[in-house]
Amino acid sequence: MSTDARGWAVRLRDRVLSDDPLVRAMSYQSVLSAFAEGTFLAGSAVYLIRVVGLTGTEVGLGLTVAGLVTFLVAVPLGRLADRVGTRRTWILGSLAQALVFAAWPLAGGLASFLVVAVALEVAESWARSGRNAYRFAVFPRETRVRSLAYMRAARNVGYSLGALAAGLALAAPGLTLVQALPLLTAAVLLVNTVLVARLPVVREPGREAAARPSTQGEARAWWRRTRDPRRALANRGFLLTSVLDGVLGSHQVLLNVVVPVWVVQETDAPRELVAVLFGLNTVMAVTLQVAASRGVADVASSLRSERRGAACLLLSFLVLLTTHETLGWATVLLLVLGHVTITGSELWQSAGQWGLQAELSDPERRGEYQGVAQLGYTAGNVWAPAAFTWLTMGQGTWGWGVLLALVVVAAVGLHPAARAAERHLARVAPEPARV
Repeated sequence: MSTDARGWAVRLRDRVLSDDPLVRAMSYQSVLSAFAEGTFLAGSAVYLIRVVGLTGTEVGLGLTVAGLVTFLVAVPLGRLADRVGTRRTWILGSLAQALVFAAWPLAGGLASFLVVAVALEVAESWARSGRNAYRFAVFPRETRVRSLAYMRAARNVGYSLGALAAGLALAAPGLTLVQALPLLTAAVLLVNTVLVARLPVVREPGREAAARPSTQGEARAWWRRTRDPRRALANRGFLLTSVLDGVLGSHQVLLNVVVPVWVVQETDAPRELVAVLFGLNTVMAVTLQVAASRGVADVASSLRSERRGAACLLLSFLVLLTTHETLGWATVLLLVLGHVTITGSELWQSAGQWGLQAELSDPERRGEYQGVAQLGYTAGNVWAPAAFTWLTMGQGTWGWGVLLALVVVAAVGLHPAARAAERHLARVAPEPARV
């Protein structure tokens, strides 16, 4: 390779994967872990029904139970992450994920499926608390959100490659490759665990503060700390911020649930358009996530990014609604425009979410705050699949109007909620070293 070509390749790599070696290493890790998860996710329906022997109803029941358990243990798992250490939690959680995936071949009915599904959700939740808290700690404030954007783009690449691998397994005759999907996922996640273990160690004040003392006086002080207002759940503004952010994050339900059904059931567009729209979303998410995160570093810029995301989501509602009445190429073009605005909502809302979670978390309790963030975010959009489909498919213009009003309320309410969380943090943690 010539010197000019090599230099061009290096510049392209730095533009796509960042010129920061740590961001690049974590982006590679993001591709790998998303590839593993995406491989099983894309083939999970066939695996669970054809291999495990479940019915569609049993699959839905198991996933609901697993989601409920995760919802209940999110905050305790976050606190555990602070005690164990967020980097160590990420390592152990990733290892647990790999081991649980390796256990899928042991599942042979509803009871064993429930055990594996719950264990997997808990492992993923614990790993996520450690991963997110570690990412907030390891990057400086001014580059944090931009660094996370590189990893989000990398994860989209990994999910796409995983879906492709699963598609090849599903297309093969018989079930041999489908049966191998969880073992492939487990193997890749083991490699991912090694990559995570090679990431640098960072100072974690939360773990130091959480260490159980040895003397009686120190024990009383420790007990007071477990009950003091610095607990993440005591920050009502942060919890409300997470709930409202969950409402604004319902663009994923619109993207993955509503649009495919809407295209097929409510418009005259060809069904093949659904695949094109998903491809468009993937390309935009990979190429534009970093640009969308530019300038997001504090609460004010994070809220501005959330406003942009909400505006895109509202516009997508209006565009999609009109496709019920249009015909031919007009329908196709409007659906493409609607998908572009949904993706815009995804890009800006994600950047704002990262900024708010990082800025409004107590640096000594980042794992616990991530548990509360998961709790609130889930509460904010767990209702969305059922509500979105009922309102859009069954209630016509009135239903779309209800969704529009919900997003407006969430976008408006997010600002005072975030400021309340900020005031609470300043009051109970007067020196929140913004690192």
